[in-house]
This record gives sequence, C-alpha cells and structure tokens, in this order.
Amino acid sequence: MAAYQYVYHMSGVSKTYPGGKKTFENIHLNFLPGVKIGVVGVNGAGKSTLLKIMAGLIPPTKGRVILQNRPVTGPRRDIGMMFQQATLLPWKTAVENIVLPIEIREGRGAAKQAHDKAMDLLELVGLKDFANVYPGELSGGMAQRVSICRMLVSDPAMLLLDEPFSALDELTRDFMNMELQRICLERGATAFLVTHSLAEAVIMSDRILVMKARPGQISEDVVVDLPRPRTLEMINTERFGELVGHIRDLLGKDAHE
Repeated sequence: MAAYQYVYHMSGVSKTYPGGKKTFENIHLNFLPGVKIGVVGVNGAGKSTLLKIMAGLIPPTKGRVILQNRPVTGPRRDIGMMFQQATLLPWKTAVENIVLPIEIREGRGAAKQAHDKAMDLLELVGLKDFANVYPGELSGGMAQRVSICRMLVSDPAMLLLDEPFSALDELTRDFMNMELQRICLERGATAFLVTHSLAEAVIMSDRILVMKARPGQISEDVVVDLPRPRTLEMINTERFGELVGHIRDLLGKDAHE
C-alpha cells in the first residue's frame, strides 16, 4: 500500500546518537485510521525515543516520518501527546489548562474561542462541574482526565501516549484505561501507546509491537483479536492470558539474547 492510505507512516527510521550509540534501526510502521497500537519492550529498546520522533520532538537519523501526507519535522497541532504526569499549570484552572496549547500557538483570542470546545471535552470525561477548579484540588485520575481533554482540544489526527496512567493506583488506572478506550472509540482516534504493563497493552491495543534492544528492533507484531469494546472482565479469559503469556515469552527471550 502507498503511504497516503495511512494516517501515519514511518519508513526505515533509525536513530543514532553522537558517539555511534544506535538506539534503534530500520523501523517501519503504518497506522490505518482508528487503529490503536501498543509498544512494549525491555529497557533500552528505544520506545520513548521512538515516540519522541513520532511527535516531532527529535529528528530521526535516517528514514521518513509522515502524518496525513506531510513530513513530521517538528511539533504539530495534529499530534496530541500525553505523559506519565498530568503537568498542569497550578495557577490555571482546568479549562484554562485545556486551552493552553492553543493559547501558546495562536494567542489568547484563539484560546477564548476554544472555550466552548474545552467545556464539551470536560463534559465528555465527566468533569464539566470542575472547569474552574485548580489542579491542586483535583485527584490524580481527575488531573489525567483534564490532560486527555488538553490532548484532544486541537482535534489531533494522532494520539501519542507515554505510559499515561503508570503513576496512578491500580483501580484508578483500570478506570482511566476504560475511559480512554471509550473516548478513542467515540472519536475514531488513531493512537500509539508506550507501556510497561502487558495487561494494559492487551486491553488498549489492536496490535502490540514487541521491541528488543541493542539496537532496538520490532521482534514481533502481535494482533490482539479481542472484541471491542474491551472490558476488565476480559482479563480473566483464556485468550487474554494467552496473549499476555506470548508477549511475556517474547520479552524474556529478547532480554537473554
């Protein structure tokens, strides 16, 4: 298939740092619209570096990165990112934090125009009554839901998620995964998730890329053949256990090579 048929396309991407340290090499990735891809791997496989290249935060040493038929050469409005911590500004309210990226890029006038959209997003995540609350008054899960709204406010074509719920307790993390899945399905979002949790990867992803290190490469592309919407009850099914076990075996093999 030609690259234009994909939302996101990476071809022959490699990253080598000064001194010759090669993080990964010859990565090929294609994202069809609405597909959620997870990536897991041993430490040093280059997962976070790959995500930063996808976001345009750092350039690849070799290869092409294309989003919606345009090369990714820096941060873009149509790329949404979410990190482990909510990173909300404590002196701004929830709704002000959501429109902050628009204010930085386009000015206060554009941010004011985006206010109604930010309120709609807060309603989507069940926080409309907390629009004027400051981050210090929000729980960890609520703050991450505000971060989801901030990621979505510019209608990004691609969502990049770097262990977004790893700092939360297990119950809150489960809730947030279900919440993020619901939002992604409602919006037909295309997403890329970096995680260390195999269960989270299986619950959230349509495909899971297993990366090995030295240098980082994709050792297997695992199709997750569980129906959507996913539920937490699926964790107890035989097929879920088989998928997690298969990925764990791949990681164990890669760690000892």
